[in-house]
Amino acid sequence: MSFLPLLMAQSARAEVNQKEQTIITKIKRLSEREQPATNISGLFAQSSTPSLEIIPVTGVKANPTEKGVEIILQTSKGEQLQITNSSTSNNFIADITNAQLRLPNGDGFTFRSEKPTVGITEITVTNFDAKTIRVTVIGEKSLPVVELFDGDEGLIFGVASTETATKPPETPQTEAKPATETPQQDNPIELVVTGEQDGYRVPNSSTATGTDTPILETPFSVQVIPQEIIRDQQITQVKDALSNISGVTYGGDVQGRSGNTFSIRGFTGAPVLLDGFRRFGSSGEGSSQPNFEVANLEQIEVLKGPASILYGAIEPGGLINLVSKKPKAEPFYETELQVGSRGFVRPRFDISGPLTDDGKVLYRLNGLFQNFNSFQNYEQPDQRYFIAPTIAWKINDRTDLNISLEYANSTRPAIFGIPAVGKGVADVPRDRIITEPSDTVTNITTNIGYTLEHRFDANWKLRNAFRYTSYEYDFGVVALPLFFDEATSTVGRFLASQESQNKDYTFQTNVTGKFATGDIKHTLLAGIDYVYRDSRIFSAVDFTFRPLNLFNPTYGLVKPSEDTLLGFGGSTTTGNSWGFYLQDQISILKNLQLLAGIRYDTLSLNTVNIPGSSTLAGESATNATAFTPRFGLLYQLSDRLSLYGSYSQSFAPNTATTVTGEVLPPQRGKGYEFGIKSEFLNGKLFATLAYFDVTKQNIAVTDPNFPLFSIASGEQRSRGFEFDLSGEILPGWKIIASYANINGEVTADTNGANIGNKLFGLPENSASLWTTYEIQQGDLQGLGLGLGFNYVGDRQGDLENSFSLGSYFTTNAAIFYKRDKWRIGLNFRNIGDVKYIESAFGGRGASNNFGDPFTVIGSISVQF
Repeated sequence: MSFLPLLMAQSARAEVNQKEQTIITKIKRLSEREQPATNISGLFAQSSTPSLEIIPVTGVKANPTEKGVEIILQTSKGEQLQITNSSTSNNFIADITNAQLRLPNGDGFTFRSEKPTVGITEITVTNFDAKTIRVTVIGEKSLPVVELFDGDEGLIFGVASTETATKPPETPQTEAKPATETPQQDNPIELVVTGEQDGYRVPNSSTATGTDTPILETPFSVQVIPQEIIRDQQITQVKDALSNISGVTYGGDVQGRSGNTFSIRGFTGAPVLLDGFRRFGSSGEGSSQPNFEVANLEQIEVLKGPASILYGAIEPGGLINLVSKKPKAEPFYETELQVGSRGFVRPRFDISGPLTDDGKVLYRLNGLFQNFNSFQNYEQPDQRYFIAPTIAWKINDRTDLNISLEYANSTRPAIFGIPAVGKGVADVPRDRIITEPSDTVTNITTNIGYTLEHRFDANWKLRNAFRYTSYEYDFGVVALPLFFDEATSTVGRFLASQESQNKDYTFQTNVTGKFATGDIKHTLLAGIDYVYRDSRIFSAVDFTFRPLNLFNPTYGLVKPSEDTLLGFGGSTTTGNSWGFYLQDQISILKNLQLLAGIRYDTLSLNTVNIPGSSTLAGESATNATAFTPRFGLLYQLSDRLSLYGSYSQSFAPNTATTVTGEVLPPQRGKGYEFGIKSEFLNGKLFATLAYFDVTKQNIAVTDPNFPLFSIASGEQRSRGFEFDLSGEILPGWKIIASYANINGEVTADTNGANIGNKLFGLPENSASLWTTYEIQQGDLQGLGLGLGFNYVGDRQGDLENSFSLGSYFTTNAAIFYKRDKWRIGLNFRNIGDVKYIESAFGGRGASNNFGDPFTVIGSISVQF
């Protein structure tokens, strides 16, 4: 390591408002210099012509030294850095004018150390603009002393106060320790990192293991959609974000409820969680879930494969976890306005910062209003109000409490799909509807809860959390399409209304501990969770037949008031579920890791019928218990390459009954997975290649001897390959891509004709690509372009494989411009205006939905 004196500050230079500035355009090692320079002027005289290359800094570290602290900017090109330094009052500022922080998970971070050493109040390192890193050192009483080192790790700022810098050494120079001994680096000074990741690659995830584990060291397939992709693609719906991930398909709205269903690896009903809590339904059923707002999301994580060990009753394909934004320690204010096709308007705000002077209580508040018109012939626009306040309280150094609320209220068309005709979906205009233009549905979603975390020491911590979730929907009076007669092209409709209230109360407690048994390291996770569910649904109907011709429709039904409809019937369901789990992540060797865990679930549901014209009074109960293990093994061939294999199980209760009145045993899932994970380009680019084989058993199918009842003999199997890639190829060039080849089929059914049929809605081949490039310097710095596509192969519309949904290929593009705190963007979706079926819910009736036509969305946002 060579030593280059950058600045020896004297107290006289600390006069208020006095400012000095010096430019250093090249830093050399001592062995390369003809004569050591003793001041800044000397360094400047020996410098060469500045380089236009933007030098990446891949990490920031802080270590204590004898006189203070050293800040290390990790780079392999430290000698090429160009530095401008200045001082004002007690502040030393160094601008590195040809460098950027290029971290694996983005560049939008600030590194801060408060009172790192005697006489120094604060040190910060941040990206000042698109080509400058700013290092700021604030002295407590006077201007600090800063010296510059060009070391093997990169550029090193040696920082000390005037008092410690001039203090003579305690031992003679001849007794100094050898230069090879650097014990101070064994205890690095803490650097607090603030800011939001702004890259396409997220290195860590807790969804798969329940602990904050690097994805490279996780023996399961995990993909993450970070906030940068949501922003670049101007995503306003979760379904559009998930189109970037292999093996995930959208099932569409269900019976007009304005809900969402998703399939992973061909298995429908993949649950959507918010911060690890299920958003709606605690029983693993594949019911429709409410529309999810992305404005308050930090990222979206997808865990593939059976995952009951941490999440209880679940489908074997996997799950989706929405990770919400957290309060910031520094004041943050952002506002955005989006406008676009079909009257789309979406103003949004996001503000955060400390509520108290000591910074122990932080807040964050997200809110928006949204309005747009459907591309179909509905009169009601889609309107939404959303608010999400969050409070974070650092009770003490070991205890944190977070309290959060989300409230969403939306009114939108009651969307039903198009029926099948022959071997495909009916060939009608994309704007065709089979209900009434005035049909609407209102949805209200509320989430409120807390998370309390206490750290006993550096190795053990306790987490306790609660979440109340409420989801309500209410139709007015709608024209409900109950059947379709292909011979006459007639849709059979009846006027109906329906309302539903669903409430979940979820408690989670777990403890995480790190310890060693000899040379073997453990990360232990043990927990318990409890869910109480209360659900009510009631329908009313007018049984007067109101036909509609699919190919020549006439609208304009006169609707009666809701209270004149005949009570059709309904039900109330209450349920309890307990889960107990234990998991150990074991580092057997430095590069060999084993994960093993087991869970026990007990679940009970009780349903009471609400009498009506078609429902008799009655009561039924469902009880289920299950043990679900999982195992994973991961071997790191290098710091950048891992091989892994895993086996896991899942379960979900059946509610169907046999002819004797017994509830069917739970559905069971089991899955094997083998894969390879790799980092490229110094961790900026990440790829996963996986092979999987998942089977779902005990599926309720029709009893061949008693067709009104069921037996648990159905089986489905899904196997194939998936590839996902995300990150940054070069500075400014980002990419996310995916490909899946999946064979999903029915392997057992009482109807022999179904055996060998494809799972509905699942393409054998699908692929996606999205890439952006942002100019890094020059007059056009901040200007960027984006281009991508989504390909979905042919899909079957139902398990009988009676009709096809077809394939589609859509192209998307974007242009954007960033300058200082401003961002302007323009996105184009489905540029070719391709007409296609986006989603289906497994039937020939009103369950097949068109995808959006050509759409333009523009935005302008500012942070301050």
